[in-house]
Amino acid sequence: MAHVLIVDDDAPLREMARLVLEREGHAVRDVPTLSQALDDIAGPEALDVVLTDLRLGEEDGLVLPERVAEHRPDVPVLVMTGFATLQTAVAALRSGAYDYLMKPLELDRLTVAVERAAAHRELTREVHRLRRAVAVTGGELGMIGRSERMRETFDLVARAAESQATVLVSGESGTGKELVARAIHERSGRTGAFLAINCAAMPANLLESELFGHVRGAFTDARRARDGLFVEADGGTLFLDEIGELDLEMQPKLLRALQEKRVRPVGASREVSFDTRIVVATNRDLAQEIDEGNFREDLYYRVNVINVALPPLRARGRDVLLLAQHFIDRYARESGIEIEGLSDPAAERLLDHDWPGNVRELQNAMERAVALTRTSLLAVEDLPKTLRTERQRRGLFDATSPDEMPTLEQLERRYVRRVLDGSGGNKASAARVLGIDRRTLYRKLERWAEDEA
Repeated sequence: MAHVLIVDDDAPLREMARLVLEREGHAVRDVPTLSQALDDIAGPEALDVVLTDLRLGEEDGLVLPERVAEHRPDVPVLVMTGFATLQTAVAALRSGAYDYLMKPLELDRLTVAVERAAAHRELTREVHRLRRAVAVTGGELGMIGRSERMRETFDLVARAAESQATVLVSGESGTGKELVARAIHERSGRTGAFLAINCAAMPANLLESELFGHVRGAFTDARRARDGLFVEADGGTLFLDEIGELDLEMQPKLLRALQEKRVRPVGASREVSFDTRIVVATNRDLAQEIDEGNFREDLYYRVNVINVALPPLRARGRDVLLLAQHFIDRYARESGIEIEGLSDPAAERLLDHDWPGNVRELQNAMERAVALTRTSLLAVEDLPKTLRTERQRRGLFDATSPDEMPTLEQLERRYVRRVLDGSGGNKASAARVLGIDRRTLYRKLERWAEDEA
């Protein structure tokens, strides 16, 4: 339901437009003069769309879009004119009008125009909500999300940062494990460096030297002694990514370093102590790796003191839109262009997608979309091919675990939004498909919008 203000000195036209829009379920107010309209828009009443005549007696109706832009910049204005020339249309749009309608009014075009304007206003509000949410949820941890699982994760990360215990961050590739490690370091109060290494990126002999250091002449090309990362990160944090890929010969050496807080550089005759916070990460199931003989059980218990399990993006609900807005704002700012956000159809595609590459895949998709778009709203055509061609919504039985299965309310929201998408945003048509009356649909949409605000 949209709250519509009609401004026209033609009483029969006002009455006709009001009845037509009320029949579609909208709440309508109508006034005959510019001064009354200005009082209304400056008042406290809810307002989603303004419908005004180009001529209000001796007054110029184009003043109204300018005043609406001052008082309620997110409210679109539709201008009605009986002088529908290109010049008047351009003048209306330049004054800040969203669109214009020719008189005599075609009732079907009137309802479609109001529905489109109301949808535009809701989209604008959604963008503002997303930007506010990004600012709020980013917080000190530098991470974004409002879903229940992410709020629990934020709380656990904050508490883990206050301790000196070793932390195991688990989750699929692209879920942000290094971001969690950096957040723990930044909140820990440690003044040393944050250093990171991917345990799968180099062979075991080079990894040992990289972690523990070496003395001059310890091996070919060791022309000078070098501290390893454990010592270089002294007073700070060392992040060992993909620890599940660690060679079995290297695992007992790492275990001893973690237990003793001392390392022996390659080729050295004595050990060196260090004071370094350790955070490790894996996208493997380490318990299964233990059963298969690929990972030492004692090392597992040493690194798994605090376990931060990151949910996949597909299990984070509308967090995908928060993250998308964050990346859109970042890449638009870097490119020096103005982009409001996502169109409704594009947002639906993001919500439909399973995101096997998680946040990293979403980031790449938004960077591409910002680079290619020619409009202020990212369209479906700007998205990668996998999202443009994907129409099948992930259903209840596509989930792989109970944690990923949607609630009944989530399924209802998804289905309603899919029907709205299929009906081109026409709420009357969507209500008929859903088998409910328009007012029931409006109430559901309003309640969900409040929940997500």
